[in-house]
Amino acid sequence: MTTSAPGRLVILSGPSCVGKSPLARALARFHPELNQRLQKLVLFNSRAPRSGEADGVDYHFRTRRQIEAMRSEERFAVLDVRGDAFFEGNPFVGRLLQTHPALARVRRLSVFVSPLSKEEILFLKDPARNAALPELITDVMRRKLLRRTRRQKGELSLKDLENIEQRAGSAFRELQEACHFEWVIPNHDGEDSDNWDAFYYPLGDARKTLLAFVDLSEGRVPVNAEKWEAGLIV
Repeated sequence: MTTSAPGRLVILSGPSCVGKSPLARALARFHPELNQRLQKLVLFNSRAPRSGEADGVDYHFRTRRQIEAMRSEERFAVLDVRGDAFFEGNPFVGRLLQTHPALARVRRLSVFVSPLSKEEILFLKDPARNAALPELITDVMRRKLLRRTRRQKGELSLKDLENIEQRAGSAFRELQEACHFEWVIPNHDGEDSDNWDAFYYPLGDARKTLLAFVDLSEGRVPVNAEKWEAGLIV
């Protein structure tokens, strides 16, 4: 991977439905100057496009065979930008972008959006609560995903439910990656929330999350940005 000019790789990650996509849309709507500086990094993906996704915009959709064939090429992916490249997506991919040796010389800003705050996690981990954190996080994300998918499709198919369960079940392992990100923004307004666009301006945690991401992108440290230590999620 190479860059054509000095710039940063801005990585925005978090579990599915935590609010990454509406954050990216709100950024384009309310902070167009900053958004214009962030050139979206479009990755290859072997899955089929979801409703509303476009090839070359959300991902380069290719078959598994086509993507596997790229492994034989020295140039598996190229980062060719004039400003800051922007990745929004899966924490495991976000972590790979942090550690890939070909990106060692690229400055990076990595931000993880979490459905729970550090304080909430510590509260739930107290033995007096008798809370099973993996199951609780799975249920939090399951409910968000169910609400989002019902809004999108109305009636849910068995395939929809299986997809929701797979994504919700991955959330705990994804939160375990948050300690490797430079900053964590807690956000209770996921993609299932009206607070992103029902009232024109983002409200609640949606507004706080947007403003926190803008601050971090501009080199400022917002009050609601957290740093998570290794071992917080075990």
